[in-house]
Amino acid sequence: MPAFPRAAAVSTRDARLRANLAHATRAIRDKRARAVAELDDWAQLRAAGAAVKDRTLRRLDHYLEQLEAAVTAAGGRVHWAADAGEANRIVTALVAETGEREVVKVKSMATQETGLNDALARAGIRAYETDLAELIVQLGGDLPSHILVPAIHRNRSEIRDIFRREMGRWGRPAPEELSDSPAELAEAARLHLREKFLSAKVGISGANFMVAETGTLVVVESEGNGRMCLTLPETLISVVGIEKVVPTWQDLEIFLQLLPRSSTAERMNPYTSTWTGTTDGDGPRTFHLVLLDNGRTDALADSVGRQALRCIRCSACLNVCPVYERAGGHAYGSPYPGPIGAILTPQLRGVQGELEASLPYASSLCGACYEVCPVAIDIPEVLVHLRERVAEGGPVTVRGTRTVLRPAGGHAAERAAMRAATWAFDHPGGLRRGMRLAARTRRFHPRRLPGPGRAWSRTRDLPAVPAESFRDWWQRTRGTSSETSGRRGGTEGEVT
Repeated sequence: MPAFPRAAAVSTRDARLRANLAHATRAIRDKRARAVAELDDWAQLRAAGAAVKDRTLRRLDHYLEQLEAAVTAAGGRVHWAADAGEANRIVTALVAETGEREVVKVKSMATQETGLNDALARAGIRAYETDLAELIVQLGGDLPSHILVPAIHRNRSEIRDIFRREMGRWGRPAPEELSDSPAELAEAARLHLREKFLSAKVGISGANFMVAETGTLVVVESEGNGRMCLTLPETLISVVGIEKVVPTWQDLEIFLQLLPRSSTAERMNPYTSTWTGTTDGDGPRTFHLVLLDNGRTDALADSVGRQALRCIRCSACLNVCPVYERAGGHAYGSPYPGPIGAILTPQLRGVQGELEASLPYASSLCGACYEVCPVAIDIPEVLVHLRERVAEGGPVTVRGTRTVLRPAGGHAAERAAMRAATWAFDHPGGLRRGMRLAARTRRFHPRRLPGPGRAWSRTRDLPAVPAESFRDWWQRTRGTSSETSGRRGGTEGEVT
């Protein structure tokens, strides 16, 4: 994938994409705002969710070992995957052991992250997505562009054309006279998927949460297709990021209130499926849990960046982000688009790649993402933190080993500007003379920056320099300098 600026330059010129995104995100965020406003204690719930996540991350090793013991005691088997490649090898081998060549899948961000479908295909195993939006993406040979609504970039007529053209190649074809009515599209998908549900022997899922005290996994959804995958196959394989664990059922209660209102603007999820190991005569006979690291412990080692691991994948930050609304999810080059992707992807993959180094800059830092995050992730803070890492380099943890990154290329001007600003703020006299010089020469200032600054000023005017600096105004109107007032310890010095 290209760096975000190049990808966004293409997607922002797609008028249909922008119209689809604007319509969908505005509708979702308005509904969410109304759903959240119904709760008087939303702020307290949000704080409680953040506190539980932070407490869990501080003792993540303990809770993961507790989870493994509970899953094993309930008849399941736990596998540990250090990275995407290992996770894919484990799942591929487990499917191959069953002798099956087809699997049905519950919507899963973790398996998108690892590229599991492609890995299975290389082994001759075909994976069928059963979430409606994921089905649209798969049939269209496309990539997801939203965490909650992967096909948000498609409208109804596009979906109808995809169903007519592609369904027959994957199974039951769409009706010849299929229209773009939502009811007809949903019925075509239901009939197409029903054959897969009834014939599949292996199901693959992720999980929204894992309860350490009982070894229970939880999937929340709106359609019911996930429950079909979780209950009908003989073998169930769940691939889950290690950060999805919560200590107790009491902790889970908090997130089952936060997640539906923030994601689908519902008071509760229509389908909340839980399973604990295996039970004779009820559900799959074999259950495997693959715990995925893939850079998560590296993020955990970062005292600022680790808050990204609180994320419960609600997608609220995408729906309020002006950058996402205009650029779309594909420009982020990751299964995690939008503001959360801009901080999560560089931590999971590192910032050495061109794409990953560009993502922390894919934001206006307006702060809307932090305001709506149900677990209070301060995304702007992490973005600035990662920008510093890209521009300055420094010590980081990579695959568990402490190392020192070199500054990324292309940021020499930024570093020079920051050093100049540091010197100026450390030398008040020089700062004062510089402000006076800028004021006296303001008539000659250009409206656009030259050289590397041209891209920044192409779409915005440079702020006008005032005729008089604040310090000079204060001295003229109050009859004293800010420095003198500061030495006297008076209130005027404190104001400045």
